[in-house]
This record gives sequence, C-alpha cells and structure tokens, in this order.
Amino acid sequence: MKHFLDLLDWTGEDIVQLLKNALKLKKAHARGKNKPILQGKVLGLIFEKPSLRTRVSFQAAMAQLGGTSLFISQADAGLGKRESIADYARAISQYVDAVVLRTFQHATVEQFARFAACPVINGLSDYYHPCQALGDFLTILEIFGDAKGKTIAFVGDGNNVARSLALASGKVGARFVLSAPKGFGFDQAFLDVYQQSAVNGHLSEQLDPFQAVLDADVVYTDVWASMGQEGEVDERRKSFEHYQVNADLMKLAPAHAKFMHCLPAHRGEEVTEDVFEGDRSVVFQQAGNRMHAQKALLQWLLE
Repeated sequence: MKHFLDLLDWTGEDIVQLLKNALKLKKAHARGKNKPILQGKVLGLIFEKPSLRTRVSFQAAMAQLGGTSLFISQADAGLGKRESIADYARAISQYVDAVVLRTFQHATVEQFARFAACPVINGLSDYYHPCQALGDFLTILEIFGDAKGKTIAFVGDGNNVARSLALASGKVGARFVLSAPKGFGFDQAFLDVYQQSAVNGHLSEQLDPFQAVLDADVVYTDVWASMGQEGEVDERRKSFEHYQVNADLMKLAPAHAKFMHCLPAHRGEEVTEDVFEGDRSVVFQQAGNRMHAQKALLQWLLE
C-alpha cells in the first residue's frame, strides 16, 4: 500500500519526477485538455482543522482528473472519539479509494495509515506538511528551472512547513537555512531524521535573519502562531518581532530572490504589505501549484 505521510522514504529523483509530471498536468489544464484519468475514483477528505487551500485544491484536483471527493468535518469525523481511529480507517476504506487527513497530531496520520486499506495522504499534521512542500518546489522548478543548488531561507518558526521544506531541500540537493529565535528552531529528533534521510542537501540554522537571506534564492516565511497555538500569540509576537520579512530584509537578498508564504498570511506581522504584494512575491502562483502537485500525487497513488 502506497501512502504519502512525509518525505522520508522519497528520493530526490522521486520528487523531481513527480513535479515534472505535475508540470505536464498543469500545462494540459491551461490548454483545457484535462484527461479523466481518475474517473470513478473517490477521495475522502477528513479534516480536524479548518482549511481553504488544502480542501479546495484536492477537491478541484479530483474533479479535473475525472474523480469525485467527499468532505468530512471534525464534527462528523470524531476521530478517536465516536470510534477508534483503527475502526474508522478500516470502515472508510470500504467506501473511498484514498483519504486525505488534516489532523492536529502526526501520530493520528500514522495510526490511520496502519489500518487503512487505501492510500492515505497527510494533508497537514503538527509535525509535517509534505503537500505544501510539493507545491512549493513545483513553484521553484517553474521559476528557476531546477531546485538543485538553490538556497531557501526560511525566516520564522521551525514548524511543520519548515520541516517538510527542509526535507525536500535535502532530497533534491538544495540548501535550507532556518532563521528562528532561540527556542523555536528545529528539534533534535528532526535533525537526526534529516541527517539520516536528506543526504543531498545542506541544512543550517542562523539566528540573524539578515545573514540568513544573503545568498537566498527564496525567502520564505509563515505565521508566527499556527492553529492550536492561539494561547501563545502574544508571547510569540515578542519572540519573533525581529524576524519580520520586510523591505529592509529583502534588500539584502539577491535581486533575483523570490518571496514565498504558505498562507494564510498575517500582513504586518511576519511579512509587510509591500513585500507580500511586491513584484518579488509568488505566493499565489505557489498556492495554485498546490493543486497541480497534488494532481500528480493522486495520479501516482491511484492510477
């Protein structure tokens, strides 16, 4: 059974091949020539957290490839509450051909996949966000032609998005620099996993964000407080106040460097309005590419 829970078992060649297929699917869509390669297939989306991009991009992807999708909210899902995760996974596997999970805990995704009789996709967990990384690297591939040798400077929390981006970078031979305040960098468990899994890249951490972006091809940021961290908002604002991506920071990055954000953005906090709406920003190209990267993923899992 093929699942997509993280990027640990993927090689750089696997990622690049999937993204090249995503580019083909995107070009076919632009020409109005989507092929119903997933006709008759049903995708189940089980979300403990609210979502715009993950939900709509997966549902649109299935529709464009000829399949259908079912959305199940937390009120209906009740994962581990109304019934065990194991029973839920075995039951829903009888109805759908694949499942996308958006959960608070990564352990939920792993447990669900152990019992599911269909492919399981991690649509976001507290520890990884691999679908976001695929869309991001599709964008990098479009802009630069190749991700190998490129430098991604992530200014912000060493969160689920940063972990997946770092892993993808290491797989394809890109350099990843995390610039976060003390206490918000990568945990040691992740660093150990990176060393074992991402053998082609270079990972470093730099406290000074102005130093981190000097050689960056991409300057990336995310919100300072993610879903589930609402009680830490004030504390995190104080910790990250010097880690805002603004015009002064972007001036130090090379002239060709692009700005990326996984969205939603809190303008005026982690990024200023002028950078977000500036000509170096590719955030909506990046958001759109979630759908096309996920088309290629669904094709790989289901065709």
